[in-house]
Amino acid sequence: MRNTELEYFKIDEVDGLEVISLLDNSADFLSTPERKEVQHFREWTRKRYGGEWASANSKLPFAEHGFSMLIRTFREGKSTSILFDTGSSSNGVTENARRMGINLKEVETIVLSHGHYDHFGGLLSSLDAIGRANLPLVVHEDMFKTRGVINPDGTIRVYPEFPRKGELSAAKLIVAKQPYLIANAGVLVAGEIPRETNFEKGYPQHRALMNGLWQPDPLLLDDRAIIINVQAKGLVVISGCAHAGIINTLNYAKRITGIAEVYAVIGGFHLAGKDAETRIPKSVEEIQRIDPAIIVAAHCTGWRAKCAIANNMPKKFIWNSVGTLYKL
Repeated sequence: MRNTELEYFKIDEVDGLEVISLLDNSADFLSTPERKEVQHFREWTRKRYGGEWASANSKLPFAEHGFSMLIRTFREGKSTSILFDTGSSSNGVTENARRMGINLKEVETIVLSHGHYDHFGGLLSSLDAIGRANLPLVVHEDMFKTRGVINPDGTIRVYPEFPRKGELSAAKLIVAKQPYLIANAGVLVAGEIPRETNFEKGYPQHRALMNGLWQPDPLLLDDRAIIINVQAKGLVVISGCAHAGIINTLNYAKRITGIAEVYAVIGGFHLAGKDAETRIPKSVEEIQRIDPAIIVAAHCTGWRAKCAIANNMPKKFIWNSVGTLYKL
């Protein structure tokens, strides 16, 4: 809950953090990681489960246009698991989890970054696989809107519908616009992120069906990120698509936590597409100013933005792949 008497939220430090890429647009199982924090699928599963398991379960996870991360925080000898987004296909998360040897029953909370199909597609099957009564599911009221994008000819390409509340009856819905603490105050779900930069203008083609009419909905106010404070490192900010703007997101994370240091930023930066690509130079400049130690570009960041970040910050940049484990 939000404390209106403070300008920031007290987010407790965690001793460590693991982030596993369950679903993303890219799969690369051959390139070698350059940083000790990064382990590819075959490496970490063999270390964790042994060679016998790896030989018997050698089927690789698959990529799709979607996003999902399993987040594990560690504090005082205890761990907490959060599923952040659920990809676009109905069973992609559950199948990739099986291929990675992950039992989704460990998940204690699901958080959705926003209400687009490539982030909620596997929600119902994930809930079934987790099988936990009253599982907290953190959403925003706008996720239940009917949405789409306007085509050049003025017609609307309608997006797949978000599950109705009746379909989510097994979960405990937490509808939050404000920042919301979970995982024993060790993880903060950013609420609605203020749009403050002069170059992050949202998604101009985006529409929502309201009162029977398709209305402009460029800001996607339900877009949130996950914020974690790693001991002696600083903030880890994980975004789904960053429709709010990745710079707005990072600046807001620093403001509401009162923590200036951004250790890592992970996820989609939404810098792909004709309009979004015009933001790449300024976004790269601002990321350099914020100066994270680790930049994991995924999903909707796009190859142009990824290459620009890699060219300007080669020691910090990581191109995400399905199955990658980040130990922070």
